[in-house]
Amino acid sequence: MSITVREYTQRDMNHMVNIWNQVVEDGVAFPQTEPLTAASGEAFFQEQTFCAVAEKDGAVVGMYILHPNNIGRCGHIGNASYAVERSHKAMGVGEALVRHSLVAAKEAGFRLMQFNAVVADNAAALHLYTKLGFVRLGTIPGGFFKKNGIYEDIVLFYKVL
Repeated sequence: MSITVREYTQRDMNHMVNIWNQVVEDGVAFPQTEPLTAASGEAFFQEQTFCAVAEKDGAVVGMYILHPNNIGRCGHIGNASYAVERSHKAMGVGEALVRHSLVAAKEAGFRLMQFNAVVADNAAALHLYTKLGFVRLGTIPGGFFKKNGIYEDIVLFYKVL
């Protein structure tokens, strides 16, 4: 029952779009408000520096995207977004994805990772990033507008690779 993380392939595209859209539809973590379509998802994932999926028992149960946090003189700082299938939360998938992304980021030439908008009530993410050695930079009050109409604080993190 181990979790494996690997670079995505075209055959993973529908799973990736579905898992990504679950997070968007929940409206509690990603800033996006519109779900991906098959076509927009393929274009979106192809424009990233790296994308990977997590598999458990042969099924895709999570994914991440990796890309620069900024451009030019700040392009050496990476950023990632993680999505785990609802039925596989709290099973170690997120940790496997984050750990894999840190290696992939270093291999892609990033020197640091920065997370700009970890929603403050996402206790699992806050715990995981702290456990993995990310440094908490600060909090932006009311920086995330949740689907339920509440403004929640966001926390910024970074990690030297």
